[in-house]
Amino acid sequence: THGNCVHLGERECSIQHRHQKLLEESPCPAVNPALRRRMGEAAVRAAQAAGYTNAGTVEFLLDRRGRFFFIEMNARIQVEHPVTEMLTGIDLVREQIRVASGEKLQHEQGGIWFNGHAIECRILAADGDRGFIPSPGEITRWEFPSGPGIRVDTGVTVGSVVPTHYDPMIAKVICWDQTRELCIERMRATLRGARIEGIKTTIPYHLRLLGNAYFRRGEITTQFIQRRLPIPTGGGL
Repeated sequence: THGNCVHLGERECSIQHRHQKLLEESPCPAVNPALRRRMGEAAVRAAQAAGYTNAGTVEFLLDRRGRFFFIEMNARIQVEHPVTEMLTGIDLVREQIRVASGEKLQHEQGGIWFNGHAIECRILAADGDRGFIPSPGEITRWEFPSGPGIRVDTGVTVGSVVPTHYDPMIAKVICWDQTRELCIERMRATLRGARIEGIKTTIPYHLRLLGNAYFRRGEITTQFIQRRLPIPTGGGL
């Protein structure tokens, strides 16, 4: 604001089921520094051309030749914003409040650094072993590991009831480490250490995803689930 507009890098969000994201990460394995700069500059130009003031996410599709194509701009904070926060150290919600209060944006592009790697898994109240069948009910146990590089954003606890209506997401688990490989292992350990009872979750599927050879090599497309890791059948969606 006050004439300043910056970008905070990219997030890879291609792994989706029924157009709902299951895992996000940054940086994207397919984006090199030069491409990141070009995409970021394009996003900044779009925001400036629209006279936009707020946090926003410009979505692009990237093809095999490294060309990117504009889809839309989400004029709000995103579910996966903690990935960017873990990577940059910038509290996006706090910056939104400051900008809304009329304050000058606290950051310049040259002072923004991208440190390490971050991954977010969206944990759903759905059976990860049986076609993502919805799993409403009362949560009787709710435990996640904690420690450096681990963040769990949630609004439920023991005694919370997951209803039959609304979105099934019950938690966002975000992990950070110095490299993508280390970050994957930290996320795997975190999800393995989770203890949730009373409902089924998608954690079993997330663990298979994190262990998938194509995913670990960074070979990710919008058709990843259909081609590389189909959701187990047995009923449901």
